[in-house]
Amino acid sequence: MQSVLDRETEIERCLLQFGHKLLDLIKRAKQAFRIVSGFDAQDFNCFFVCLFVMFTACELGVFDLLLESEGPLSSDAIAERLGASTNGMERLLDACVGLKLLGVEIKSEGAFYRNTELSSLYLTKSRGQTLCHLYKIPVLTHFAMKSEEEMIKFMQFLNAFWSICGKDVIAAFDLSPSFMIWEPMGGGVGGLAKECISLYPNSTVTIYDLPKIVQVAKEHFIPPEECRITFHEGDFFKDPVPEADLYILARVLHDWADDKCLQLLTKVHKSCKPGGGVLIVETLLNEDKTGPLEAQLFSVIMLVQTEGKERTPTEHSKLLTAAGFREIQVKKTGKFFDVVLGRK
Repeated sequence: MQSVLDRETEIERCLLQFGHKLLDLIKRAKQAFRIVSGFDAQDFNCFFVCLFVMFTACELGVFDLLLESEGPLSSDAIAERLGASTNGMERLLDACVGLKLLGVEIKSEGAFYRNTELSSLYLTKSRGQTLCHLYKIPVLTHFAMKSEEEMIKFMQFLNAFWSICGKDVIAAFDLSPSFMIWEPMGGGVGGLAKECISLYPNSTVTIYDLPKIVQVAKEHFIPPEECRITFHEGDFFKDPVPEADLYILARVLHDWADDKCLQLLTKVHKSCKPGGGVLIVETLLNEDKTGPLEAQLFSVIMLVQTEGKERTPTEHSKLLTAAGFREIQVKKTGKFFDVVLGRK
């Protein structure tokens, strides 16, 4: 009869063997990805999203279809021929462009996609040296915070993130002459709000978020003596939006489809003081669909996690105009997030 010690040793040996195989798989996958795209994804999480994009396109037959076609095809044509969602296909194709797996040509009728030489060679199932059958990588498509402790850790990350990136977006426009009362909607634990009062010390900021988020922020992130930051509990789709000079929607609109975004922006416009405005903070896509890669990958992630997407400056401007805002300005910060400002 096998002893407990022997069984534990066998388990450790199997785990070690599995670990070596997994590391070898990752190493070979990175090499294959680098060969095809020329893109070196050093970040571990970024690499798996990149790999997910590449093999999803393989599995759907995108590269095979473009190889067989007589010329570049639109995203609608590709989606129709492959029996896929037009919305999802466009995002997948744009991410492939960012990863240099596909080329794109912008015509008056829209964007048209084509294989690169290496994609035709290595990512089509009809070729003998295809990489399509080599790997099946499971992808985490949903993150759920199971406890308050996990929620706090996640919020600590967001707080630290805004302490690094927040100044760039708040300083993108000179907001001091016009806006005194700011309303970060979906403001979380206050990392961006702290950047607001640091850059504009005469302003006051009200964080609008769900009751559970507000409670955690009060207990762990915003000291009670900080009188320039207050809270308003609510659901901005269901509950009234308080009056303010400036509303900041930081990484909010990319969670929602266009109709929901328009609903929210129209509600904000109604509550906004005359002469006030809204500041949208997002990672903006290039108008010609060539990048940036971060925005293209985020848009794919939004496809599997939410109903939203990343947008171009023109798409944001159209939403703001439809909601009633004017004098729309776009500022690319050169950093991770960009900003769009609309005035009432």
